[in-house]
Amino acid sequence: MSDLTSQQRRQLLKFGASAVTAATLSAPFISRAQNKNIRIGMPTILSGRVAMLGQASSNAASLEVEKFNAAGGLNGRKIELVIRDSKGQPQEAARVARELVTSEDCEIILDAEASSGGFAVHEVARDLGVLVMHTCSETSSLTADPKIRTPLGFRCARQGVHDAIVGGAYAAQVAKEKNLKRWMTVSPDYAYGRDTTAEFMEYLKLFNPSIEITGDVWPKLFQADYTEAITRLLQGKPQAIYSALWGGDLTSFIDQAGIYGLFNEREFFAVNMADYAVLHAVKNVPRGLHSGNRYLKSFPNTPANTNWSNAYQARFKDLPLNWAWQNAAAVQFLTSAMKKTNSADGKKMAEALRGMSIDSPFGSNGKLTMRAEDNTLVDYAVGWGALEPKEPFMSKPLPGNWKQIAELEVQWKKRKSYS
Repeated sequence: MSDLTSQQRRQLLKFGASAVTAATLSAPFISRAQNKNIRIGMPTILSGRVAMLGQASSNAASLEVEKFNAAGGLNGRKIELVIRDSKGQPQEAARVARELVTSEDCEIILDAEASSGGFAVHEVARDLGVLVMHTCSETSSLTADPKIRTPLGFRCARQGVHDAIVGGAYAAQVAKEKNLKRWMTVSPDYAYGRDTTAEFMEYLKLFNPSIEITGDVWPKLFQADYTEAITRLLQGKPQAIYSALWGGDLTSFIDQAGIYGLFNEREFFAVNMADYAVLHAVKNVPRGLHSGNRYLKSFPNTPANTNWSNAYQARFKDLPLNWAWQNAAAVQFLTSAMKKTNSADGKKMAEALRGMSIDSPFGSNGKLTMRAEDNTLVDYAVGWGALEPKEPFMSKPLPGNWKQIAELEVQWKKRKSYS
């Protein structure tokens, strides 16, 4: 340094100061890049007759995101939920999902659409090559059919065939006890309604071969007037009726059917009845109603489930629904995959998600598993029982046996050529 001239020293100092200034200015930019929010796009239904689906879904997802962010996120990176209304229209769900990725920089899709929109979102995610977690669609083929399945597509929701096995076994036993041989069905006319109804009746007859199905009725999704459907059911004179109607459609049907006396001397099996929004919206819960559990704080009857329900209610001044627990679990799976891979990269997360088990208040034994073979949720609490008009609404639910579910599901997949 002593050999440098005064001019050289001044130039060196000037350069050094410039370098320090540049480094100082660039440091915040680097920090911002490292702490860029992880944007998760969430198409869902926030308007119209079944807006309860989107509200419950977005509430629960937001609650879990808040917990993750409060705990520091992913090395300081926080999740930002970008929620958009599809209005319950499949074409709108597809458009919104595409824009969330291409225009709003979302790295992951949390698909809180009913099956009518879920399949559309699934194809958008496949086309764009992004990780998609379905949280509301229960149509079995979404993940069971290998022609539809995609390596980056997962389902964190109950699946129709699982409910059908448990519900079919339960209903078959009730039918034997009460000699219910003549059955009809009334379910929404789209993929979920038709597939789930066919699956339920298949297992009902498997467990009780004496059952006779005398007719079926297929009202449109979000139909306002059920007079024609109710009239056809009355004319068919069934002893028992199965329905896969849900949300506002189910409450409207029950209220209208009650006026016509449809439930007089008939047993009604509605897979989607035991959900707080439906139970509270129906003016009078008729006798002879049976349901699969959707979401009840008493099933599973554990402190973890009760505590989660209470926390949700305290935060949103409302009771959680089936879509709430499914979206909460989905965010738990996603954040667990982020932590495991130390990344928000969809392909890395997908590898971690396959076969992943997490502790959860919604599991049949305190855990949920994302089954590796078909990227779908298993081991969730599933059961059926007779309904009551007041809390706990289902005092003696019959829990499903996951060993039996798995065995019968394998046979079902072979019959459907899904294996």
